[in-house]
Amino acid sequence: MESQSSRALIIFLVVLSFLAGILGGIGGIALVSSSETLQRGLGISESGVKLPAPERIENITVKEDSAVISAVRKVSPSVVSVVFTKDVKVINPFSFFGEGESIQREQGSATGFIITSEGLIATNKHVASVEGADYQVITPDGKQYKAEVASLDPSTDFAILKIDAKGLPVVEFGDSDNVEVGQRVVAIGNALGEFQNTVTVGVLSGKERTLEAATATGESASTLEGLLQTDAAINEGNSGGPLINLKGQVIGINTATAAKGQAEGLGFSIPVNSIKTAIESYKKYDKIVRPYLGVRYAMVDQKIAALRGLKEEKGALVYGDSSRGLDAVVKGSPAEKAGIKEGDVILKINNDEVKAGSSLARLLSKYQPGDEVTIKILRDGKEQDAKVKLGEMPS
Repeated sequence: MESQSSRALIIFLVVLSFLAGILGGIGGIALVSSSETLQRGLGISESGVKLPAPERIENITVKEDSAVISAVRKVSPSVVSVVFTKDVKVINPFSFFGEGESIQREQGSATGFIITSEGLIATNKHVASVEGADYQVITPDGKQYKAEVASLDPSTDFAILKIDAKGLPVVEFGDSDNVEVGQRVVAIGNALGEFQNTVTVGVLSGKERTLEAATATGESASTLEGLLQTDAAINEGNSGGPLINLKGQVIGINTATAAKGQAEGLGFSIPVNSIKTAIESYKKYDKIVRPYLGVRYAMVDQKIAALRGLKEEKGALVYGDSSRGLDAVVKGSPAEKAGIKEGDVILKINNDEVKAGSSLARLLSKYQPGDEVTIKILRDGKEQDAKVKLGEMPS
């Protein structure tokens, strides 16, 4: 019995010593790990005992979503629906003596945004120039206002409507010259004329795009230059709505998309900097006034430079289109009076070079009708100057 008791005691002591050793080891590791001084004294590397800390992850998506939400909340109160209606005479071809004639009321929808608290609304010219149409503006709170066409921009697809209202929330303008390809942008508009203040998000896909705008019948209406390109969805009814950055600032006015079926994710906006001068012009003259040179041109690119034997890809080539009856230099225009001819390459206006990002139209927009400028042209391989007194662009 005594022998068995001794053996039991020995086994108990062995187990107890084993457990004490384990606990002591764990405590030692904890002590060493928590003391940098002790680690250095014992020559133990911190990385050898420290468990790897979880990697810090920044949730970019959440941050971007938050920025989009904030930007939309800031701008949405200033985005309006533009509704235009027009009486159209309809004749039943199967009736006789005119009794099949009737009048139908047709309706269209677009978008605009408030640029002054006293009721000036920015939208597209192709929206505001429907002959014989009546216009109405609907604000996000459901209020309806009769609108008048205040002015149409003769050089871009921009127009100003006016409503009788006070104290309206106004958008903040950004700087469209400092936007970067790849940055997030948001389009807001009356999509399809049914879904007011629809929000779509994308990126700025390109800058300085040129687009041949067409009428409803497919005829060429005008050439739009310096456009911003985005893949944010822009549908029918979005025309005239704002393109904004993540600060909630308007950087463009949505104007066109690629023809359906040809491409997706190709939307275009007029840079807001090009309409700032139009707005100031309206405030000063009660109409949008633009300077006028009177030439048809194409910016010199790699293809044009190669065809014309030009050393550099810069300048604006003055050219006509005889197949459509379009003269290179408009008869009686300031350009004709200054001696500018078809085939000339306009290199400079005063000291500003005509090049990518500084198109002829953009440089001219800095001036007022009546201003005299010096235009440097390249003709037959030689540079020469021409003095031009700018006119007022006809409506």
